[in-house]
Amino acid sequence: MKALAWHGKGDIRCDNVSDPRIEDGRDAIIKVTSCAICGSDLHLFDGVIPSMKHGDVLGHETMGEVVEVGRDNRKLKVGDRVVVPFTISCGECFFCRNGYFSGCERSNPNREMATKLWGNSPAGLFGYSHLLGGFAGGQAEYLRVPYADVGPIKVPDGMPDEQALFLSDIFPTGYMAAEFCNLKGGETVAIWGCGPVGQFAIRSAFLLGAERVIAIDTVPERLEMARQAGAMTLDFMAEDIYERIMELTHGRGADACIDAVGTEAESKASLDSMLDRVKVATFMGTDRPHVLRQAIHCCRNFGTVSIVGVYGGFLDKIPMGSAINRGLTFRMAQTPVQHYMPKLLELIETGKIDPSFVITHTASLAEGPELYKTFRDKKDGCIKVVLKP
Repeated sequence: MKALAWHGKGDIRCDNVSDPRIEDGRDAIIKVTSCAICGSDLHLFDGVIPSMKHGDVLGHETMGEVVEVGRDNRKLKVGDRVVVPFTISCGECFFCRNGYFSGCERSNPNREMATKLWGNSPAGLFGYSHLLGGFAGGQAEYLRVPYADVGPIKVPDGMPDEQALFLSDIFPTGYMAAEFCNLKGGETVAIWGCGPVGQFAIRSAFLLGAERVIAIDTVPERLEMARQAGAMTLDFMAEDIYERIMELTHGRGADACIDAVGTEAESKASLDSMLDRVKVATFMGTDRPHVLRQAIHCCRNFGTVSIVGVYGGFLDKIPMGSAINRGLTFRMAQTPVQHYMPKLLELIETGKIDPSFVITHTASLAEGPELYKTFRDKKDGCIKVVLKP
């Protein structure tokens, strides 16, 4: 089959690879009808995430049609249309039973590797390094889904792929980011990053009762999409974000701040961001947490900092003195997608949101490698890429 495979930093290829097969009785094989390139995939493309190997199949935003089911899987049948969550979860361990599916204790076969870096292991993820299981991803013609009696959700007849696909990751992630803010109604929420996750966080914050959303980015197309959702926008290359947020909130700060950027934050106007780049380039640091530092400073006393941008290692010079002296609450997670899928599917079915708004490019798998570059370089108005195998 055809699949997008990693061959080193900046080197993604559309390769011929072996078809997946049933390996466990709870497995299913799906024929992929739509998949997407995620902002998190760009961290792999840029060589930021460790333990990648040549030929690893990428992708964790996937949906399609079930074509084979393991003998122990009673949930799915051949012909079902399903969306597959990016978190692989057994459904039986302590964390899965309590709804924390992304903390599954059983699904990462390389948990010892992850434990050495993080102190414990999260769930396995599709197409996201051997640190997180080495599972083949879904930017391919077919995908093997482990624990397929727990993860995938069936898509209603008549719902197009473009509306359902993002239940796999970015819609639940953006919604969780806003839910973490503990909104009661009437709040001001500041969101750093107007990429796909940020766009869903903007709309989710309004759905959950925010009165005002301040969206921060510098890419014109992203800022325009945020404005279309009703957000006030700030260009971090054109103005001092801390000063503007303090001005807009009369010196108090935002009620909640969402970091939807993560490890590769960049601001050429920021000294700390330039220092981060030097540290990462000289192996003196692992991440560039400029946005997280700024979000902490821009949050009001006893406010919430919600973190859904991906970080991989150890962060330098985080202003914990500010956080503890001002009573900030931090909420963060890899999204337990299975927890959110039914609720968000209902929002789509009832017309409260149409997730297809975020799609700017649709293409074939063969065009995927070039679109990785387009997405990374923010060219051609690219905000979200959907691939059709």
